[in-house]
Amino acid sequence: MEERSGILKFLVVFAVIWCRGIVVFAQQQNETVSLYVDAGQPVRTIPSTLFGIFFEEINHAGAGGLWAELVSNRGFEAGGPNTPSNIDPWSIIGDVKSVLLVTDRSSSFERNKIALRMEVFCDSEGTNQCPEGGVGVYNPGYWGMNIIEGESYHVVLWIMSTGSVNLSVAFTSSDGLQILASSTIIATSDEMQIWTKKELILKATATDHYARLSLTSSKKGIIWLDQVSAMPVNTFKGHGFRKDLAEMLAGLKPQFIRFPGGCYVEGNWLRNAFRWRESVGPWEERPGHFGDKWNYWTDDGLGYYEFLQLAEDLNALPIWVFNNGISHTDQVSTSSIGPFIQDILNGIEFARGPSDSKWGSVRATMGHPNPFNLKYVAIGNEDCGKQYYLGNYMKFYRAVRMFYPDIKIISNCDGSSQPLDHPADMYDFHIYTSASNIFSMTHKFDRTMRTGPKAFVSEYAVTGKDAGKGSLLAALGEAGFLIGLETNSDVVEMASYAPLFVNANDRRWNPDAIVFDSWRQYGTPSYWAQQLFKESSGATLLSVSIQGNASSGLVASAIRWKSSESEDEYIRVKAVNFGSSELTLGISITGLLSGNIKFSDSKMTILTSTHVMDENSFDQPKKVAPNAVTLKNAETDTSILVPSHSVISLDLPINFALHSAI
Repeated sequence: MEERSGILKFLVVFAVIWCRGIVVFAQQQNETVSLYVDAGQPVRTIPSTLFGIFFEEINHAGAGGLWAELVSNRGFEAGGPNTPSNIDPWSIIGDVKSVLLVTDRSSSFERNKIALRMEVFCDSEGTNQCPEGGVGVYNPGYWGMNIIEGESYHVVLWIMSTGSVNLSVAFTSSDGLQILASSTIIATSDEMQIWTKKELILKATATDHYARLSLTSSKKGIIWLDQVSAMPVNTFKGHGFRKDLAEMLAGLKPQFIRFPGGCYVEGNWLRNAFRWRESVGPWEERPGHFGDKWNYWTDDGLGYYEFLQLAEDLNALPIWVFNNGISHTDQVSTSSIGPFIQDILNGIEFARGPSDSKWGSVRATMGHPNPFNLKYVAIGNEDCGKQYYLGNYMKFYRAVRMFYPDIKIISNCDGSSQPLDHPADMYDFHIYTSASNIFSMTHKFDRTMRTGPKAFVSEYAVTGKDAGKGSLLAALGEAGFLIGLETNSDVVEMASYAPLFVNANDRRWNPDAIVFDSWRQYGTPSYWAQQLFKESSGATLLSVSIQGNASSGLVASAIRWKSSESEDEYIRVKAVNFGSSELTLGISITGLLSGNIKFSDSKMTILTSTHVMDENSFDQPKKVAPNAVTLKNAETDTSILVPSHSVISLDLPINFALHSAI
């Protein structure tokens, strides 16, 4: 077979009219910009790790978000170790004449001694009768518990009493008037003399997205409560992650997950930094901690083990960011960093060690006898330039390299403009800026040295007035930046947006990729822009050139990728029109045999909206979202109209049988 002489042109007229979601095709004259794709000589294979996700415990992303625990402050520890203490958000049911709630240090768990002492003064009979339904305590969760009719919930609590117990455990409506699901704990005095674990399955008979968990009694006496947990039975892959939020992560096809931060790793003070050892083992034994950077308590139900499990469930590589003895305020000197190093080596053994090793056995006891696939660690977060960072880094580096020579080590120092003065496999690069600036950074890594450690762009986003709470403009700038990372994937190994999640009730940072509350969720335009790049990791990069007056406002890339579901192959052309004018884009593809592209099955996806500052919301979750159409009647002598302020993605199927015969 002979290669077609000249250029194979695929040009489709595409005008978008946003009216009730209808896409209309029409002929239109416009300034033409030519895009040339050479499919015959691939540039390189893009790293299989290029695009992933970064999780930080910020905005109640995990506690009250991705981690499906419904109870807030389940162990009553958030008020501190001294008693009496604040039990917020737990609240009284009844009044001070009928019930007294106070914390004391009676818990059986050594690492979290606080428990709730509930003294009931009223009774089911006599002169001082309890009100209907009893008295006690309730927990509203994280701005409401999402209880759904027909769904089941696993409730666990620890209880002790001076006498017999008749305790109602119920999910009720937000005002406490309607019972959605309930059960009763009945036990004799002999059974209740010591702390006893009780487990219940409650099936809801009604729905309330802002429900609460109530523990009530109409029996006079003293009851102690501790470690009260409520989880949906139906979680993502059965591992405790909120299903709808985890599925949004899976929709990005992330190749890695960086965790658990971010500034969360450092803390304002070291005493409040995330410590992996405190977050593993039985959840009742985890002391939890106050994340002083983002100013809220977490029970650490979402701990080191759970992050490793999430990575496995998403088929993504875990990247552990660990504390290197440095917080935002205090530091450990290099001469005293030894215990921190041993702690991190123990943490790696927890993830990778055999099930009969000291820390590997802890992992196995938790339900994962086989090692996790931990191959990347980052030494600190944004600590380059601090007094002890380089000295501490080198000690961590040598220790990890000695015991785990295959692990890739990531430095906090930026090597994009000048060589690092210390060894590393990758360097961390963070960028938060305006939409126009990040779009101009499409070419940031064009000028980077092609040897030495590669870049890990672990935090990028448009912030400030361009971003709002997640605008189209921000997504356009970021998409242009991602095209630059894709085309420079010889020196960029990984990239992830930040932050990933925000609970709408606790916006500590704007914007974020995914917004949620107790029962709803939506992706911002930035989330949907990332969707257009989810096939890039491991794909083949093709050479692209642009000719035309609008080239400064237009960036583009092309890849060849294979569907994991169908094994079909495609050429994907992505283009970002950051300008305010429509462009007619002529796409010319060379290097393929005649008939290689099946035009009739081509698909166009476009991300745009009426106004550049448009955002999504709970009421309009897909106001700004990709719109895909199949181009059934495409011909080889037409053109694509690219609207102003838009991202387009064009998938051209390759005739696999014909290609195989070449």
